[in-house]
Amino acid sequence: MTASNPSQDESPLRPGGPPPCDTGLDSAAQLMNRISSRLGSRLSLVSLNGTRHPVPPTLVLVAHGSRDPRALSTVRALGERVRELRPRLPVRLAHIELNEPLLPDTLASLGAGRAVLVPLLLSRGHHVKRDIPETAKAARADTRVAAPLGPHPLLVETLYARLLQAGWPARTSDAQRRASAVVLAAAGSRDPDSAADTRRAAQLLAERLGVTVVPAYASAATPTVSAAVRTLTARGHHRIAVASYFAAPGRFAAECAGAAPWIAAAPLGAHPAVARLVLHRYDQAVAAPEPAAAQTVASA
Repeated sequence: MTASNPSQDESPLRPGGPPPCDTGLDSAAQLMNRISSRLGSRLSLVSLNGTRHPVPPTLVLVAHGSRDPRALSTVRALGERVRELRPRLPVRLAHIELNEPLLPDTLASLGAGRAVLVPLLLSRGHHVKRDIPETAKAARADTRVAAPLGPHPLLVETLYARLLQAGWPARTSDAQRRASAVVLAAAGSRDPDSAADTRRAAQLLAERLGVTVVPAYASAATPTVSAAVRTLTARGHHRIAVASYFAAPGRFAAECAGAAPWIAAAPLGAHPAVARLVLHRYDQAVAAPEPAAAQTVASA
């Protein structure tokens, strides 16, 4: 089976500007609300006596990048959700590879301004530990690197919501739970910390669903999704779903979904819980003591 189509919360939006005409605004009132929100965010920088409030560090969403055009649309939509939750906060987008703007270009555009880089990655690995911090250091920007998004209960709630959208029953009997299982499909990494983070996410999802959840990987680690499905089938599970532990659509997510014998959930995408988690990671990084800022990426 293939992954379900992205839901409406993953529709493409243009960052930093008015919504395109094809975003599905139902009325002129919605357009005016959007304009009013943006205007209010500008005015909120100025107090009643005319002095300006301190500008908070820019939140830079650092996506991996993908050749799948849906990935760029998804991270743009996530950025828009973050802006709506915190209108005064400057939000920018950057990519590690494959898509523009690339992270060095985004950092260069900030000049001497402060920034917090929030990786749209789900575990600790080479990108979080090396690539992103080294790029920030090379830019000589005043930056902090936040922890990756996962593991976290807000991601578990998003995984659960995506499974429900794909057809997972909201209520199950004891017999159905014994017959059911989930493969948590992730990108994969050779870093042992990344594997530990994914196993923790699988454990949290198992507790949420009350069924067996097995982590599996698209590359660089084992088992594969197909191998995990075979193992679960041999254990007597005949209702096996694939939960897509990917930030956005892409080749790996599609390949993992194609191995699902029953239902396959969509990636995490621009779900509201993900937007709240982005801000939580941002706030953690801002609040970290200066000497410990470089160690933020190791926190969960």
